[in-house]
Amino acid sequence: MANKKGKRQFGSIRRRASGRFQARYVGPDGIQRSAPHTFATEAQARKWLTLMESEIIKQTWEAPEKTEITLSVYGTRWIAERKLAPRTRENYQDLFRLYINPHLGHLTLDGVRPSTIRTWRQKLLAAGTPEPQAVKAYVLLRAIFNTAIKPDKILRENPCQIDGYDRYETPERVPATLDQVLELAERMPSRYRALVLVAAFSSLRWGELAALRRRDVDLADGTLRVQRKLAALRTGPVFGPPKSKAGNRVVTIPTIAVEPLREHMAEFVGAELDAIIFTGDKGAYLRSGNFLRTVKWAKLRADLGLPANFTFHDLRHTGNGMASASGANLRELMRRMGHSSTRAALIYLHGSPERDREIAEEMDRKAREAEERKRRKDATEDDDEPEAS
Repeated sequence: MANKKGKRQFGSIRRRASGRFQARYVGPDGIQRSAPHTFATEAQARKWLTLMESEIIKQTWEAPEKTEITLSVYGTRWIAERKLAPRTRENYQDLFRLYINPHLGHLTLDGVRPSTIRTWRQKLLAAGTPEPQAVKAYVLLRAIFNTAIKPDKILRENPCQIDGYDRYETPERVPATLDQVLELAERMPSRYRALVLVAAFSSLRWGELAALRRRDVDLADGTLRVQRKLAALRTGPVFGPPKSKAGNRVVTIPTIAVEPLREHMAEFVGAELDAIIFTGDKGAYLRSGNFLRTVKWAKLRADLGLPANFTFHDLRHTGNGMASASGANLRELMRRMGHSSTRAALIYLHGSPERDREIAEEMDRKAREAEERKRRKDATEDDDEPEAS
């Protein structure tokens, strides 16, 4: 319809074949929307558009989808459309399927309130959901609602704003000692002995170890080039880039790991450059579940006096702790671990009574040296004083 002279109209109105009038406008999010129903007169349509324009000007406008789209539909679409690593996508799908959708999926986006979130979390924990999983589900849900606010502009506020729900207390992990690592490797089937030692002394992640090829190993220099990782998905193994940009790196390993690795490659690895270094009993790609069952990990752990929650990944903690104790600074440790943030790297740095004693002894040594320097200085000054006449 034509605009009134000198005034720009908001939205548009058109007459349908039925004789009724349809009103349309472009919202703040750039999406064109139509009124939920048609109007008997043009004046009624214009009045509805005026109301929409007023809400936009007052910044009280909200997308009508908030009362139409369920969390089930929006969350599923969010995970599908998000740029994610394959393993991360699977993890998100599992969190949404197990912990979010069954309880909240039927609600529309505007039907989820902070009180809804509190009740949901209470039900999860009461049903025996481990707190770490409840935290991960909450963080995922918060990210989904953040997108509904910006850039989608469907909601104005995020209901996931409850202090403490995005974290949980984790006990300090006690890493295996060097003696325990060596004993663990000794008890391994020969195919996996080098795997344990390289894991402990290289700081590589499981997926990075599983993706190593002959071309990535330089035995002369004792280095491993990390260029990719292997993710064991439900649909099969998938190779991809390291976890972060910092994950693409070259790591030097000590001789204690190089020699077993040399023997391992001679016995178990093909001659071609793309031959995988660490494989399962039948030459297939490593899968953590199969590995743990094959080596009887739970029994080995108990026999060595390791904590019940000690995992293969904890070998990384041992290696990182040893690197730190050897004098490596935080930047060097971050590069070795493949971390781009200090916060992530600090998780792997552990203290120990032995290391604490070494620190105390070093402090004592420095203090005694200072004390000795002072004693010598005082003695020199006494010798220089003139004799009384």
